[in-house]
Amino acid sequence: MPYSIKRLIPILTLLSALTLTGLASFAAQAQNKGDELMLEMHQASRKNDKVRLAALLPQVRGHVLEPLAAYWELRARLDTAPHSEIRGFLDAYAGSYYEDRLRNDWLLQLGKRRDWATFTAEYPHFRMRDDREVRCYALATEAMNSKAHVADEAKRLWYALREADDGCTYVADHLHSGKQINGLDLWRKARLAMDANRPRPAKDAVDIEAPRLSEQVTLIHADPAKYLDKRIIAITRNRKELAVLALIRLAASNPDEAAARLDKHWDLMLSAEERHWTWGVIGKQAAQKLQDNAASYFAKVQKDSDLNDDLLGWKVRAALRQGQWRQVLSATQAMSAESQKDPTWVYWRARALLATAQDTSQRQEAQHLLRSIASVRGFYEQLALEDLGQPITLPERPAPLTPQEKATALTNPGLQRALYAISMGLRAEGNREWNYSTNLHTPGGMNDRELLAAADLACQRQVWDRCINTSDRTKDLIDVEQRFPLPLRDIVVRRAEQIKLDPAYVYGLIRQESRFIMDARSHVGASGLMQVMPATAKWTAKKIGLSSFTPDQITDREVNVAIGTGYLKLVLDDFEGSMPMAAAAYNAGPGRPRNWRNGPVLEAAIWAENIPFHETRDYVKKVLSNTTNYAAILTRQPQSLKSRLGQVGPRNTVITEASKDLP
Repeated sequence: MPYSIKRLIPILTLLSALTLTGLASFAAQAQNKGDELMLEMHQASRKNDKVRLAALLPQVRGHVLEPLAAYWELRARLDTAPHSEIRGFLDAYAGSYYEDRLRNDWLLQLGKRRDWATFTAEYPHFRMRDDREVRCYALATEAMNSKAHVADEAKRLWYALREADDGCTYVADHLHSGKQINGLDLWRKARLAMDANRPRPAKDAVDIEAPRLSEQVTLIHADPAKYLDKRIIAITRNRKELAVLALIRLAASNPDEAAARLDKHWDLMLSAEERHWTWGVIGKQAAQKLQDNAASYFAKVQKDSDLNDDLLGWKVRAALRQGQWRQVLSATQAMSAESQKDPTWVYWRARALLATAQDTSQRQEAQHLLRSIASVRGFYEQLALEDLGQPITLPERPAPLTPQEKATALTNPGLQRALYAISMGLRAEGNREWNYSTNLHTPGGMNDRELLAAADLACQRQVWDRCINTSDRTKDLIDVEQRFPLPLRDIVVRRAEQIKLDPAYVYGLIRQESRFIMDARSHVGASGLMQVMPATAKWTAKKIGLSSFTPDQITDREVNVAIGTGYLKLVLDDFEGSMPMAAAAYNAGPGRPRNWRNGPVLEAAIWAENIPFHETRDYVKKVLSNTTNYAAILTRQPQSLKSRLGQVGPRNTVITEASKDLP
């Protein structure tokens, strides 16, 4: 080889390397520019800026999130877009989340326009099937086209909606006209809405049955006592039902006054069903205020089947506080078939059977019920294990994922787009596409092995909330390392041990608070892994000696863990080491559980089940269940949930006093 050529080889090699580096740099710059444009489109979408969306869309063609960009642009003008353009979008992005997302929006629009021909043609292609209003429109078309009897499903959907919507109200009106649902069905919806402090859907329901009386709902909601004072007698069915609505509304603020009015005046005028329902609502409101007389109000209900599952649930809670196991048993037995499968009510029904058993068959039934739910999966499942005499241990891990299973998850386009969106800061959009891909893209969602592979992909990318939530959905296989990961183990364990706090408790709380999303921020302003409020962070930093703390440090991992654990330790000490009460205080503030602990001394499971706020009730149970599983992982030893629960009752003021400045 000539010398001159030999000298050229390293030069050419260098030029080639520089060219490849330059191309890679150019590609990265182009990708970054595309990401910036996507974020700009996101802002334009939030402002419904149609002009800006149309201008930006051509610039993001070819971007991995192009389907999302195209969806934003078309959704903004969906009300004016021709059907041909909408169908063109559906064809262009066939099989993707955004095809079905736009179809969802279009079906809602078609329903509102009463374009039943197009709706009927398009609905069979809708894969998600998770929009209640769309389903209500579909039920209306089924009733119109085939005269199918759809009343039971329609009522279930309508009753479950807290806010007013067009679809379920429309199908209720249509079915009422066709005599598939009756007046009682409509009044029950009005009762549910009034109990939930939602006057609009209550008014909509009354408007179907008694249009001339629907305006009375507004008066009742504004001042129920005044309404009742002006009505001495109610003869017709509709007038009686309006009195029921007024008593329901009054019970929300003063259950004792509502009870007195019902007992002294309205009781004899109402039908047995109306009377039972009203006493049930009064009992519920008293139970939510932890009044000792709640069970006595429920005792006036002579037919449990006249109550719905929500009222029966509160009857169970009130009876548990009073140790009335026969009432617990009768109420759980009266629940719907669906609710009777809920581990909460399975567990308490089993406990009631054991407490009241008079023969071997009842004890055997109780044991069967406990065995049917016993596992490490949740709060009542763990309690069932212990009631059967079994410790809480780690289940055997599933067989390792195969390379093919991992590759299938890795190449799933929906999961790829979801992870990319999350990495860009479009977490809500990424979460929705991820959930669609795992739960809704195919009927029934992914199977257990596919879910484990998807969860593994999220775990490897440290997208912990998708990792946990996806693995949580498996039915038969349990991978505890996916469900209960240990990010930042050195930081969390070191800090917890420094202040004599159980690391498992810290992990159990973080898992529930933020799912380990480092920059998580709640709608009320709580930030970081341990979701600390700004004022609480400032107060705690001072208490634990972080004199240099500034508000912008709250999302720093070590600072957030230091402040969060510091506050949790202060709360735990203030509640005399009670994990359930400290968890409730962390979620709802210390003032509320200080009030909730007053009353009889209860086993903590009964106390937790009687927490008035659904969010806090669910939170406490999940934190304690999480804690027990994390303890099993960290120690590799059998664990007990019951030992962490203990009992809850009034504070012994001779020994301890509440910290008055604890926020």
